[in-house]
Amino acid sequence: MSLLDFLADTLSQSVTCVSQPQSCFSTTTRGNTMARNELAIQNDLIENPSPRCACTVVLDTSASMSGAPIQQLNAGLQHFLQAVHADEVAACSVDISVITAGGQICEELPFTNALNVEGCGHFSAGGATPLGAAVDLALDNLAERKKQYKQNGVPYYQPWLVMISDGVPTDQWRAAAARAKQLSAEGKLVSLAVGVEGASLAALGEFSHRPAVMLDGLKFSEFFQWLSASMSRVSQSASTTSSVDLPPMDGWASI
Repeated sequence: MSLLDFLADTLSQSVTCVSQPQSCFSTTTRGNTMARNELAIQNDLIENPSPRCACTVVLDTSASMSGAPIQQLNAGLQHFLQAVHADEVAACSVDISVITAGGQICEELPFTNALNVEGCGHFSAGGATPLGAAVDLALDNLAERKKQYKQNGVPYYQPWLVMISDGVPTDQWRAAAARAKQLSAEGKLVSLAVGVEGASLAALGEFSHRPAVMLDGLKFSEFFQWLSASMSRVSQSASTTSSVDLPPMDGWASI
């Protein structure tokens, strides 16, 4: 038994186990215990001191996304993961997490460096849209991730929160929306809300100080290509505090 395994197994005996959902993702760092995950996070930040950009994607997987929308969403997300993974600089800099809101909220992928994300299965659609709880969890996780960067002396870019929904949040969402909107207005968060046909852009727009953007049809792949290109530009910027010119949205947004 290696020293790492010994420490992980010892620590695992002193923590409360938390049941985790069956993840759609395969990674090279996923552990069996919370303690092992914490050690993996610390080792990753020590071994890879690249400036980081934390990016959380919150996906509406409610029943109304059934059929072509969820299929195109799955394909687009897969393209995003592959594109970031293939970009040498972005792969080392971008930390991705994915949360779904479909009947219940589910942290499908805790923050993982893109270099270590090997693939993604397919999500299914069902249930209501607890988008407020999902965003609350995302903001908590982003704050914790920034704390980990600071503790390990790792520079970081402004974190991103990306939401995709085709409807209206069905839970108590306004507090979470106000929280995201304030962080966005203060320049502490890039909050991007994307609506799919049927979405309430007025409600989604409350999650950012910028208006929500409507997806043109089911151009999920085009959107995720834009997102991966944006992550590439951010990770190649000269400074973690400099502004970045993002690619135009005309390839996927409904103008």
